[in-house]
Amino acid sequence: MGSIFFEITVIICLASLLAIIFRIFKQPSILAYILTGVLIGPIALFHIQNKEVIGNFSELGITLLLFLLGLELKLGEFRSIGKVAILGGVGQILLTLFAGWGIAMLFGMSLIAGFYVGIALTFSSTIIVVKLLADKKDLKSLYGRLSIGFLLVQDFFAILLLILLGGYKPIANPGMAIESFLILFLKSVIVVTIIINLSRTVLPKLIHTISRSSETLFLFSIAWVFGIAALVASPWIGFSIEIGGFLAGLALANATENFQIVARVRPLRDFFITIFFVFLGMQLVFNNITTIILPAVILSVFVLVGKPIIMMVIMGGLGYRKRTSFLTGLNLAQISEFSLILVVLGSKLGQIPQTVVSLVTLVALISFTFSTYMINDSNSLYRRFGKYTSIFEWGKGKEEKLGSEEIFENHVILIGGTRMGTTILDALEHTDDPLVVVDFDPEIVKKLQQKGIPSIFGDIVDTDIQERVNLAKAKLVISTLTDLEDNMLLIKAVHHLNKKTKIIVMAYDIEEAKLLYKEGVDYVVLPHIAGGRQIARTLKSDELEKLEELREKDKIYLE
Repeated sequence: MGSIFFEITVIICLASLLAIIFRIFKQPSILAYILTGVLIGPIALFHIQNKEVIGNFSELGITLLLFLLGLELKLGEFRSIGKVAILGGVGQILLTLFAGWGIAMLFGMSLIAGFYVGIALTFSSTIIVVKLLADKKDLKSLYGRLSIGFLLVQDFFAILLLILLGGYKPIANPGMAIESFLILFLKSVIVVTIIINLSRTVLPKLIHTISRSSETLFLFSIAWVFGIAALVASPWIGFSIEIGGFLAGLALANATENFQIVARVRPLRDFFITIFFVFLGMQLVFNNITTIILPAVILSVFVLVGKPIIMMVIMGGLGYRKRTSFLTGLNLAQISEFSLILVVLGSKLGQIPQTVVSLVTLVALISFTFSTYMINDSNSLYRRFGKYTSIFEWGKGKEEKLGSEEIFENHVILIGGTRMGTTILDALEHTDDPLVVVDFDPEIVKKLQQKGIPSIFGDIVDTDIQERVNLAKAKLVISTLTDLEDNMLLIKAVHHLNKKTKIIVMAYDIEEAKLLYKEGVDYVVLPHIAGGRQIARTLKSDELEKLEELREKDKIYLE
C-alpha cells in the first residue's frame, strides 16, 4: 500500500497549482479540483493506491460543507425572502426539471436516470454566484438580491431531496414502497423537530458557555458534527452521514457564536471538499466519451441558455423589467455543487450508472466555465442582446413598477435612498430643486413615498428607468452606488443624453476614483476622506463640546 501522506501531498500540490492557473483566467477553483482528479484518475498521470481512503475523505468534505450550510441557514430567512423568490424559485425548479428530464429521455435514458439528470440541472451554484456577485459588488443590487433569493429556495429543495435519498433503502417488494416512504418521512419529521428544539433551547446556552475558549469551541463543533452524523447514519435512523452534517449545522444555527464556528471550521471544510472534487474527477469514465459528449453539449446549452430564458419568462410574469430578468437569469446559468453530490449519492444507491455521473460532471465543467464569463460580462451581454428580450415583459404584475409617475425636469436624481443617501436626502429636502430617488429596495421606495418624496423602484442602469426619471433633463445626478461598472455605465448614459448634467458618485477605492474622474465625473466622494475632513472640522472648532449632540443626531441614521 502506498503512503497516504505522499498521495495527499501530490493531490493538494497539483490542485493548488491548477487553482492558481484557473484564478488567472477568472475561473472557479472547483474546475481546477475536478481537473486534478481527471489527471490523476482517467489520464493516470499519477497512480493512487488508497482510493478508498480518498473516498472517505471526500465524504467528510460533503459532510462539513453541509454542516456549514446548516450553520448559516436560519429557518426565519424563508419567511423574509418573499413571495417572488418562492414563486420564481419553485417555478424555475419545476420547469427546468421537466425540460431537462425530457431532453435526457430523448437520449434514451431510463426514467430514473432522466429524473436525476433533470433535477441536477435545476440547481445553480450558490458558491460561484455569491463569489462573482461579491467581486462585482452587486450582492445588494436588485438582480443580485433576487438571485440570492432563488438560490436559497433551490438550496432548500436540494437539502430536502438529499434527506429523502439519504434515507432511501432499495426494496425488493414494490408494494412496500409507499410504506417505506411514509416511515422515512415520519423519521425525517421527528429528527428535524428534535434538532430545531435543541437549537432553540439547550444548544445556544451550551455554545455560549464553551465559546470562551476558541480551541474548545472548535473541538466541540467537530465532535458535534461527527457525532450527529454518526448517529443519523446509524441503523436506528438510517440517513447518510452527509445529511447528519447538515442537521448538526442546523442545530447550531441559532447560537450567537455560529459565525465564530463557521470561521474556524471553514479551512477544514475547504481541505476536505477539495478532496471531494478531486475524487469526483478521478471517478469520471472516459471510455464512453463519444456516447456522452453530444448529450453533455445539448444539456450544457440548455443550462446556459434555456435556464435563463425560463427565469426571464417567470420574472416577466411577476412584473419585472427585461434587464432585471436578463441579469438574474444569467446568474443561474450553471449547475450546482449539490447537483454533483446528488448524482454521486444516486450512484452509491445503485439507481443510476456511473455514466450519468460523468455526464453531469461534464455539464458542470462546461457550465461553470462559460457562466463565469457570462456573469462577469453581464452588462455587455445585455447591451448586445437586451433589445431582443422585450417579449419577456409580458406580465401584468407590479413588482418593478413601484414609484412616481411624475414628469421631471431640471431636477436632482439621487440613486440609493439608504445609508449615505439618507443624509443627502436631508440636505436636498431643504432646497427648492425638484428631487426623485431611485432605489432597488421596494420597502425603501414605499417609505420614501409615504414621506412625500418622489421615488422609483428599479435599477438606474436600466434604460427604461432612465427614461422614467428623465435623465436627459436632470440638473444633477448623485450616485451612492459602490459598483464601479454601474457607475461607469451611468456616467456614459448621462454624457450621451446631456453633457451639462453634473455628476457626483461614490467610490471606496482610490484607483476606482481615478478611473471615474478619467471618465468625466464632476466629483467623487471617498468616504474615508470625507470622514477624515469631518473629524478635522470637529477638532478645529468648538464641536468637541457638542459631541453628545452630534451623536444623538447620527443615531437617527442608525435605526
